[in-house]
This record gives sequence, structure tokens and C-alpha cells, in this order.
Amino acid sequence: MAGIHGRRRRVRAARVGTGTVAAAAALLLLAACSGGSEAELQLGESGSLPAAEPPAPEEFATESIEGVSVKVPEGWQTQSEGGVLCVSPPGQEPCGYGSVQLTPHAAEKHPQSWPGEGEAFTKDDGWAADTGSCRSLNTAASGGIGVEGAELAVSDFTDHADGLTSHHSVWNVSCVNGDTFEVRMWFLPVSDVLLYVWSADSQYSAVYDEIALSMDTSEYQS
Repeated sequence: MAGIHGRRRRVRAARVGTGTVAAAAALLLLAACSGGSEAELQLGESGSLPAAEPPAPEEFATESIEGVSVKVPEGWQTQSEGGVLCVSPPGQEPCGYGSVQLTPHAAEKHPQSWPGEGEAFTKDDGWAADTGSCRSLNTAASGGIGVEGAELAVSDFTDHADGLTSHHSVWNVSCVNGDTFEVRMWFLPVSDVLLYVWSADSQYSAVYDEIALSMDTSEYQS
């Protein structure tokens, strides 16, 4: 296996699959990558949106942080702050619901060494350092809804653009009010690089995979 290991920018409009997509997407501001802090949420006009197809290769731009780069679809905005690069879907606040967070030196920077400590990425409760707050679309803004349990639904590997192979984890998390949400992670424990979807928006499932595949640590020093 090959080596397991305050700026904001908007790229032009993204292309989604054939058909009409509801006008408004969810709007959610999150304060921390792994915490359960208060956030602001604005729901879209319709309950569910059709899956977005990954843009063509020419519709991606490259963004990087500390020598780690990913491809960003047109229409998605980026913000780099506090050692984290956030890649957010159209219509969302930076680091909001459905966003992808890229963090070099992730465990080194985290006070609890998450997600490296104890190989949290392989555990049912490893989806966050603080697992006490629900992150579903309907409850994340309140920050007051608890979590009932979590299941590590996927634990496998992903090969990236630089030839390195990450641990890929997906959790299904259930809340005490019956809501559910999904968390996705790609982690290089030796390089200590984390690609993380705090609360996944299912319409962007294939886009998340494309962003993850594009991750390149060639210019990164661990």
C-alpha cells in the first residue's frame, strides 16, 4: 500500500445534473471542525434536492493550504482560516453544512490529538472529538439536540492524486429526536492530513468523492 499516511474566494457557478434544482440550498455556519458549537441555518425552499453530478475536469480549480491541494468545483467557495481550508457548496456560508474541511497537521493541532489518537477513524464514536451534539440539517443551528448513537458504516481506503492511500471512514449518526446525519473522513495518519465533511449533504455525494480523489500532498511537509 502506498504510504498511508480569513481568506475567502468564490469560483464561478457549478453545474449540476440534468433537471431543475431547487433555488435555495441550506445555509449553516459552523464554528469548529469537530465540536458541537452553535450555528446559523437557513433551509432551502424544498425538502430534498437531486444528486449533483461531479463537474467535468476543466470545471475544477486547484486550492491549497500548507502544501496540500484539492480540486474545487466551479461555484464552490473557499476560505482559509486557522490552518483549515473550507470548501463550501453554492449558497452556503464558509464551513457551513455540506462543506469539506482540509486540515494539515490535524491531530498535531487538536488538543485531544483527534482523529489520530487511538485511531479514532476506526471507531464508532470516532466521527468527532465532541460527539454530544446533533448535526442534522434541522437541528445543527440550535446546538441543543443530543446524539443517540453512531455507526461506522464505511471503513476502507482511498487512493489520492499523489499516490498516497488514506483511511476513508463514513459514519451514520442518529440524534435523540430521530434525525440522522452522515459524517465523512479521509485521513492520512502518518502525514497527519485530514479531509473532513462535518455533516454531509447527500446531493453532493459524488462531488465529495471527486474532491477527495484529487487531494495531493506532494508539496506538504509533515
